[in-house]
Amino acid sequence: MEDRSRKYDFDRVIDRRGTMSVKYDMTKEFGVPEDVLPMWVADMDFQVPDEVIRDLKETAQHGVFGYSNADEAYIQAVTGWYERHFGWKADPSWLVLTPGVVFAVSCAVRAFTQPGESVLIQQPVYYPFRNMIESNGRHMVNSPLCFDGERYTIDFADFEEKIVSENVKLFILCSPHNPAGRVWTKEELLTLAEICEKHGVLIFSDEIHSDFVWEGRHSVLAGLDKRFESFVITATAPSKTFNLAGLQASNIFIPNPALRKKFTEARDQTGFGEPNIMGIRACMSAYLYGEEWLTQLKAYLADNIRFMEQFIKEQIPCLHVIRPEGTYLVWVDFRELGLGRKERKDLILKKAKLWLDDGEMFGDEGEGFERFNIACPRSVLAQALEQLRDALV
Repeated sequence: MEDRSRKYDFDRVIDRRGTMSVKYDMTKEFGVPEDVLPMWVADMDFQVPDEVIRDLKETAQHGVFGYSNADEAYIQAVTGWYERHFGWKADPSWLVLTPGVVFAVSCAVRAFTQPGESVLIQQPVYYPFRNMIESNGRHMVNSPLCFDGERYTIDFADFEEKIVSENVKLFILCSPHNPAGRVWTKEELLTLAEICEKHGVLIFSDEIHSDFVWEGRHSVLAGLDKRFESFVITATAPSKTFNLAGLQASNIFIPNPALRKKFTEARDQTGFGEPNIMGIRACMSAYLYGEEWLTQLKAYLADNIRFMEQFIKEQIPCLHVIRPEGTYLVWVDFRELGLGRKERKDLILKKAKLWLDDGEMFGDEGEGFERFNIACPRSVLAQALEQLRDALV
């Protein structure tokens, strides 16, 4: 019997350069200096669970890579994870596979809206939402989150007013929220859903960060009330949780059969057919065997967040960490420096030698902020913070 009590070594630094890594190898393509330390795109610098590597090796050694698709065992692994972790019992028939959640956002925009119609988001928010709305010729409507200096909240009056005045057809929810780090309460989610139900607005709920909640448990929106199943699409993936983004496997749950048909048609119009066998195997393996790895990872990441908070408080007090309730992405307020976007970017890239995601990418509401990805060995995080501190001296 395997020893399930072993400690995974998240302190080990793995050299990712020269592996066609977007995070490490695409400096020229993104126009940034080659010698920067990347803390931007949301993948992790940790090796995946041993069982995932084992199952991928087994698949590779089989040596035949014909057309593939998910079977009953895969579907049970995915639905079982969400039932065990979130108390959400999803029907297997609801599942639609896509190569990614952003791909699914684009499919939803095309399936459920017409060119020129309005789609609502809450900025500052994951910028591909806006990109998928506008690149598909739809009208982006923003109901900005409210910020009191410590925490982001929803302006429900503005949210409903925008839905009515802009004739919104689709709302894209980020839950847990990236980059604000909010884990929406059941009450907040119920209010959002009830407003959308009242006005006939569909909800695409991106719940890709659901496994990273630092206190309590993530609430699956569609699981809060049976009636929400008729108008909520739930987007999930193992990519953030188990560092599998490059294998392109996402699981989209659509209980309403009419919506599922429309979504599937929009997906099929892209030419996407059978999914990647490696993505299927990795997802299934992670959900079946990755529990202990994830438990240890979450403890490590929570310590990383505490380390970063303490370091900035003691050594870079001109910056302010917005404590994340969820995700491994830390939103940091640089506004006290009084720098414009270009000045701040020059400071970070050229002097601190760091590659971060600047807040303006997430909408005008992100002006003066930076997003850090702390899913890396502690030594790498410490190096990044030291470089930033020294650049501000």
